[in-house]
Amino acid sequence: MFNSLSDRLTATFKNLRGKGRLSEADVDATVREIRRALLEADVAVPVVREFTAIVKERALGAEVSEALNPGQQVVKIVNEELQNVLGGETRRINLAKTGPTVIMLAGLQGAGKTTLAGKLGKWLTDQGHKPVLVASDLQRPNAVTQLQVVGQRAGVPVFAPEPGATSEFDDPTGDPVKVARDGVDFARSKLYDVVIVDTAGRLGIDQALMNQARDIRDAVDPDEVLFVIDAMIGQDAVNTAKAFDEGVDFTGVVLSKLDGDARGGAALSVRAVTGKPIMFASTGEGVGDFEQFHPDRMASRILDMGDVMTLIEQAERQWDKAEAERMAKKFTDQEDFTFEDFLAQMQQLRKMGSMKKMLSMMPGAAGMREQLENFDEREIDRVEAIVRSMTPHERVAPKIINGSRRARIARGSGVTVSEVNQLMERFAQAQKMMKRLASGQGVPGMPGGIPGMGRGGAAKKGGKTKKKGSKSGNPAKRAQENAALASGQKPAVTGSSFGAKGQELDAESLNLPKGFEKFLGK
Repeated sequence: MFNSLSDRLTATFKNLRGKGRLSEADVDATVREIRRALLEADVAVPVVREFTAIVKERALGAEVSEALNPGQQVVKIVNEELQNVLGGETRRINLAKTGPTVIMLAGLQGAGKTTLAGKLGKWLTDQGHKPVLVASDLQRPNAVTQLQVVGQRAGVPVFAPEPGATSEFDDPTGDPVKVARDGVDFARSKLYDVVIVDTAGRLGIDQALMNQARDIRDAVDPDEVLFVIDAMIGQDAVNTAKAFDEGVDFTGVVLSKLDGDARGGAALSVRAVTGKPIMFASTGEGVGDFEQFHPDRMASRILDMGDVMTLIEQAERQWDKAEAERMAKKFTDQEDFTFEDFLAQMQQLRKMGSMKKMLSMMPGAAGMREQLENFDEREIDRVEAIVRSMTPHERVAPKIINGSRRARIARGSGVTVSEVNQLMERFAQAQKMMKRLASGQGVPGMPGGIPGMGRGGAAKKGGKTKKKGSKSGNPAKRAQENAALASGQKPAVTGSSFGAKGQELDAESLNLPKGFEKFLGK
């Protein structure tokens, strides 16, 4: 959603890197680019003016001029002000002290209220609540049927005593205010602790339907009135939000279609104009693509700093703890990593959702956006098909997979033999890496291995130690030192020495490339 804004801001901050001091001209140029980026993202003009004025004032203040890294300090200021525009702190649902908590949804037709009702219901169920959906949208054709289908997909019951309109030519039947009131009574009698009331949407600012929403609010006295707004609506978001705020006095905002490719200025505008917090965001088409809105995390995403906390929370919700403990034990026992383990880990990742979405939450994702856009989620299906085409014995002993077996696996999984070969090569590399980590040798290219794991680096297999000898690159010097070692004497210390007395540091002992002797006085 914020790709264009994120790209523009990231490019702007690159110009500040490495500057030991920022002049007023540097600050003006940076603020000018931020203003352009926000306007191009469809952020409301009054919001842009106020935002850039605060950033400029702080950037010209002492906190930047006295900072060790002024460029990073400006990024910090923009990050903090973005958090303020988005609400500052995470706003959670106000739960009723007695009786069921009533949540009323309002918004324009097409904003995604009905689908969002099911997503919110599933999210509340995952939080340990027992919600029920109430079909009070009797105006839109088949709105009741749609809510029933969404509720079934989400695993949430639906209270729908009236069928509503079944086509655009039918007159609405039933009283939506009475349905909402009866829905709350039904929830109270059946011990549901949360009621989600879906109301009729509007094609525009329809005063009659706005009055209907006000009547429903007065009838059920909701604890929360959530205004559902399409994040792709653009500049019109401000006028729509103002009208609904005056009409139903909503308490929070829910952004739908946040996974779209629009510029996303609505998210930054609505909160600043209405003063009402953004509470939730719909991030995909699935019933599980719904999350609590965190201003600090969204600001980090916009500035390409990633959202690792949301990623961790998703992993904690979906990850099988027993499987994680099994893999940890296997790792510490230095057992071989097999295709069975690989398949189990891949299934765990799939539970977390879209790989593309998870990768986009990593810091610096903007730098690999093209690769992410071209990433094919079906590649995971192909890999899983290859592994499942192996016999149980082949999965635990991949070394027996010869040419004929690879051809059979390729036919069984519907791929080419070269794709099977590529997977086998990648798996062999993964096995080697797992063995190195388990033995404490570390990842290739990382000096020193992993502290506290495995045996010391000097010990060799079978208890043998490496024979001592000179490592000098000078043949004459090497022969002299080897002779001194053989006679039991310490080699003479020559050249330039650093550190402890008698400790000679040469290019090899410092792990420096050849040719660095001249810098050590050799």
